[in-house]
Amino acid sequence: MRTTYCGLVSEALMGQTVTLMGWAHRRRDHGGVIFIDLRDREGLVQVVFDPDRADSFKVAEDVRNEFCLKVTGVVRARPAGTENAGLTSGKIEILGHTLEVLNASVTPPFQIDDENLSETTRLTHRVLDLRRPYMQKNLMLRYRVAMEARKFLDEHGFVDIETPMLTKSTPEGARDYLVPSRVHDGQFFALPQSPQLFKQLLMVAGFDRYYQITKCFRDEDLRADRQPEFTQIDIETSFLTEQEIRDMFEGMIRHVFMKALNVDLGAYPVMTYADAMHLYGSDKPDLRVKLQFTELTDVMGDVDFKVFSTPATTKGGRVVALCVPGGGAMSRGEIDAYTEFVKIYGAKGLAWIKVNEVAKGREGLQSPIVKNLHDAAIAKILERTGAKDGDLIFFGADKAKVVNDAIGALRLKVGHSEFGKKSGLFEDRWAPLWVVDFPMFEYDDEEDRWNAVHHPFTAPKDGHEDYMDTDPGKCIAKAYDMVLNGWELGGGSIRIHRAEVQSKVFKALKITDEDAKVKFGFLLDALQYGAPPHGGLAFGLDRLVTLMTKAESIRDVIAFPKTQRAQCLLTGAPSNVDEKQLRELHIRLRNTMAGQAPAA
Repeated sequence: MRTTYCGLVSEALMGQTVTLMGWAHRRRDHGGVIFIDLRDREGLVQVVFDPDRADSFKVAEDVRNEFCLKVTGVVRARPAGTENAGLTSGKIEILGHTLEVLNASVTPPFQIDDENLSETTRLTHRVLDLRRPYMQKNLMLRYRVAMEARKFLDEHGFVDIETPMLTKSTPEGARDYLVPSRVHDGQFFALPQSPQLFKQLLMVAGFDRYYQITKCFRDEDLRADRQPEFTQIDIETSFLTEQEIRDMFEGMIRHVFMKALNVDLGAYPVMTYADAMHLYGSDKPDLRVKLQFTELTDVMGDVDFKVFSTPATTKGGRVVALCVPGGGAMSRGEIDAYTEFVKIYGAKGLAWIKVNEVAKGREGLQSPIVKNLHDAAIAKILERTGAKDGDLIFFGADKAKVVNDAIGALRLKVGHSEFGKKSGLFEDRWAPLWVVDFPMFEYDDEEDRWNAVHHPFTAPKDGHEDYMDTDPGKCIAKAYDMVLNGWELGGGSIRIHRAEVQSKVFKALKITDEDAKVKFGFLLDALQYGAPPHGGLAFGLDRLVTLMTKAESIRDVIAFPKTQRAQCLLTGAPSNVDEKQLRELHIRLRNTMAGQAPAA
């Protein structure tokens, strides 16, 4: 039926008869000649209907936006001066011979080329939103990215193996989505947060190179740009070292960017977790921003300013400076706005010093806090920050986590601002990075226990096994994250392949032998049968494509996403179910939903 796509018609087809199918993007009547821009997934082409062909002209008169059409006509050059350089078809048009309305359309709720739509409108009418060239371009790129990843993995001997969607609940990470069993009264499946355990079992089974592009599910608290279901490029391999794994999958991401975008990502620096937190307050630093922390904790212990001295002398406290070159030009209003901004991250305020003249020492500084700092502290601040005339120094002082979160966010806020870009504090480039040597555990004060930083199946670095018994906080993991432009693109680790080491981790996490047997007995049993050394990682496909398209939201690269409240505005999910369904599942609701009676 169709000879080519609308968006692919070019001067190469000049003089040929083509048959096209698509949607009426726009109709214009110019003094008896009707123009229809016909659109499909590849783009637009202009079709011209004139009165000489009365039948097709009459049909064209009744065409409206979003009618589904079939057009047959001849490719010809556009009149001089009417070319459109922004289109593949911009130098030609179709002289329409026949026109068939395959299906009419009611008036759409918005114009397909409207750029100012609310997200609620877009998600409610997602089918029409997906017709927009912006969304079609994004999803086509997503397809190409997935295909290039598959090609790379296939060429390197990886086997695509499906793992279960209905599995066992192992609530050691985020909350599971639970699925009640009808045939097993009172029992539940869980949707997988990750294929982690199954891919490890596949390594034990001898499939030494596995991959899967798969859905994962996490019932997380509502957060911006998070989805309850998301897609991973999930990978596991045996008999490779950490370095070999990183080298291989750095190669995969390089391959995907080159093939899908024709972009060379350049060098991949490697940074330890400790250095990332020390310099940037983040384990996924955006290296495009040319600002770093200056450590001042050791300097501030004896100053009169309690805001600095208290955290400097308290276990787990931290004091840092963030020197902004040229920041002295900021107004007090701008500084006050940054002060309010850091409060979002738990900071109580934001101390600052404007450096007017370094040579004058104390007298060359402008700030309400200078009088509370002794000369030695001021000298150290200026020395360590390398501040110059006209600079602005921000300070963070609190528990280390608050400082890292607040000043880390401030660093990004300043760097990405118009001031930051004009001042050369932001470099517009691709900035990849490996972050390695993560701590194996982090302490939860509320629960009074250690938690796994990545997951409890991550192997400790060589020589660190004993720390799990004596001091879990010292234990470093064979874990690694790939970061790109401040986003965690993927993360992974070398896994534990010996049952006795896995048991040590469970013990450090206060998981009893009985609980471990109930939750992970199948894994512990499998590890006893000659489990090979193995490791892997998973890349977030949604995040990867969001970065590549430079979309504002992860929802712009997912065909049918959920809102920030984990709802589908298109279908109305989640929704009520009837009493019969609840009875079949042996479920009685504690808090009944509107319009739904409790099951008896």
